Amino acid sequence: MTVIFRVAGAVAAKDLRVELRSRSALGSVLPFAATMLLALGFSLGPGRALLEQTAPGLLWLAGLFASVELFHRSYQAEADGGALEGLLLAPVDKGAIYLGKAAAAAVQLMVLFAITAAMVVVLFGLPIGPSPGLLLLTALLGVVGLSSLGSLLGLLAVLGRARQAALPVLVLPLVSPVIIAAVRATTVLTQGGTDQVAGWLGLLVAFDAAFLAAGFLVFGHLLED
Repeated sequence: MTVIFRVAGAVAAKDLRVELRSRSALGSVLPFAATMLLALGFSLGPGRALLEQTAPGLLWLAGLFASVELFHRSYQAEADGGALEGLLLAPVDKGAIYLGKAAAAAVQLMVLFAITAAMVVVLFGLPIGPSPGLLLLTALLGVVGLSSLGSLLGLLAVLGRARQAALPVLVLPLVSPVIIAAVRATTVLTQGGTDQVAGWLGLLVAFDAAFLAAGFLVFGHLLED
């Protein structure tokens, strides 16, 4: 188990170093998320009350669609350098490589989500609510759910042209329970309530665990194909 976490940490550190040097992923994803938020805001009109009511959904939708490109780019360095075969031949548990990829994607997605959330607070007047800790926990669980599934399916985007087109089709339906639970929990918390949050957070934990377990078990098979 220690070896698995050591390998996962090394993979995550490598991916984050590559992103810090190139800034290619966040540099392309952030403008997309900002443009999407502005377009949705203008389409809803100037009504402040409507914008505040829809802000949690807009926040998570922007994060979801932007994350699809992020997941595709998470394997781009290996694909461009012909290093996917190296990952396949590495004498380590392939599940550990998946965990490292998922961890690196989660860190990048959390940065993206934080910037997007700040934009939503400023532009749409989304209140923080009386429980910022629970709000942060909701964001963290939602990001883990997105990253765990996206890091698994993102591999398909670099294995061939036909599979690259299928990435959004695969990610969006499967991750819908995570998005629904995250939106509902965010809505309740920003409105000042905490009564129903436990159920939504429990649902997020359950899907996070299921996606992580599935990814750990099948990542090696996808890599071999």
